Parts: sequence; C-alpha cells; structure tokens
Amino acid sequence: MVETARIVARDLRERFGIARPRLAIAGLNPHAGEDGALGDEDLTVVRPAVERLKAEGIDARGPLPADSLFHQAARASYDVALAMYHDQALIPIKTLAFNHAVNVTLGLPFVRTSPDHGTAFDIAGTGRADPASLIAALQLAARLSSRAQPVAAARRA
Repeated sequence: MVETARIVARDLRERFGIARPRLAIAGLNPHAGEDGALGDEDLTVVRPAVERLKAEGIDARGPLPADSLFHQAARASYDVALAMYHDQALIPIKTLAFNHAVNVTLGLPFVRTSPDHGTAFDIAGTGRADPASLIAALQLAARLSSRAQPVAAARRA
C-alpha cells in the first residue's frame, strides 16, 4: 500500500497538477477495525503504513471507515481515496458516475485510461451501449498526454 500511495501522490502532482495531494486511506475491515474489535489489520498494517507516508511528507490520513468515506462532504476533504480491494472503491464510483467514470492506471511511463465498466458483451451489437465512459476515457487520456495543461488547470479554465 505504501508504494501505491507514493505512485498516486507523485502522479497526482505530475500528471494532474495537484501541488499537495490529499490521500484518504480506507481501512481493510468494517469501520476500519473499530480499534481492533473487528480485526487488527488496520492497527498493525494500515495505520503504520499511513504514518510512514506522513513521515515522507505525503498528506495521507487513515485508516478510515470505507462506509463513510464516499459521501459528498467526505469527498471534499481529499483528492483521492485509496481502497483496499476492488468493490470497496468501485461500488461508490459506479453508483456516483457509472456512465462517466474512467479507469486510470498510474505509475506507468505512458498514459493508460479505459472505461470504468465491463465489456458489455451481453448488449454488443444491439445499439443499447452508452459510449459516455469510453469518450470520457479518451478525453482524459488526451488531457494527461498534454504536458502543457495539467488536468487541474483544465478544470479551472
């Protein structure tokens, strides 16, 4: 998790133009373990990792309960949420923006984006597919590929 957070913080600075990214780290267990009552991984693994990130100058906080990490007010307090597993992050993303969400792979020497939904083979060729997420992925890839204008600057324009 530490290396992932480092990559995310670096790419948010370099590719997205966020000078001091704020990272929210979700806990692994329900309610981030309730101080060990629901598992000790958040105390013994996640919390020390967050402290290490802070010591490196990364603005990270956690472990935070995932069930209260994605409401509107919570999202205003961070630039990115790091989740411990697939559904912990993708359920809220797909609930909030199913047809517009974009998958971005950070840490690569090239830009990689993709629609944040499945292949939809079940509706292929029927004319029912919504291309919005693919269009959003292509637009984000184009912005990230342009070093002249980071995404954050494009949002302010």
